[in-house]
Amino acid sequence: MRLLLVEDDTKLSDMLARSLREQGYAVDVSHDGADAIYQAAVNEYDALILDVNLPKQSGLEVSRTLRAKGRAMPILMLTARDAVGDRVTGLDAGADDYLVKPFELDELYARLRALLRRMPALLPTTLTIDDLVIDTRGQDVARGGRRIPLTTKEYVMLEYLARNAGRVIGRAELCEHVWDANHDPFSNAIEVYINRLRKKVDDAGGMPLIHTRRGAGYLLSAEGAERGSTVASGRAASRRPDEEERAE
Repeated sequence: MRLLLVEDDTKLSDMLARSLREQGYAVDVSHDGADAIYQAAVNEYDALILDVNLPKQSGLEVSRTLRAKGRAMPILMLTARDAVGDRVTGLDAGADDYLVKPFELDELYARLRALLRRMPALLPTTLTIDDLVIDTRGQDVARGGRRIPLTTKEYVMLEYLARNAGRVIGRAELCEHVWDANHDPFSNAIEVYINRLRKKVDDAGGMPLIHTRRGAGYLLSAEGAERGSTVASGRAASRRPDEEERAE
């Protein structure tokens, strides 16, 4: 999931961005309201974490502007103001939730998970595709009852494919939702991670679940490879281990 974090306190934003990335989120950071509106206009975000007191344009103005432009991503508003009137104002400006500073990171994570479950429809916390089971709360993956250890980026990619199971996901969509703005869209990082997932998920037993639709993208499905699809090719594994680590 890709987030836009808007916070003018650079020390706080650095800490929050680092913590969220450790939870598996791709995070872009903005430090003022005008830049936040621009970033949200040119990029696809799954959610915004938005401070109220921002230079150039306040968080309230940012939220109103985005809603007026038809942007429907969840907005979690952060503020030091804890009066009921302030919370009401933030919610009426278009925010979906409101978190008062100071806050515990665990509460931020929980509120974010709750917001992401609601869109575009109520999403389950456990995803099941055939005998593959993904616990999104603990970020645990198992197939046939056997736990599969994954890196953070491998897990994020697998969860996104699982949330869209049965639908072909193109490279551009994976880039938008799994990586942040620093990702090079022309690299072969996606192929590297798909190959890693095939080795761990499909080699765990049972029918292959990860399929490639030539010229279109990737599909996670228990229905078997569809026409024009392929399964593991092995050639993507030719990249050296040090190159794979830099793709993380």
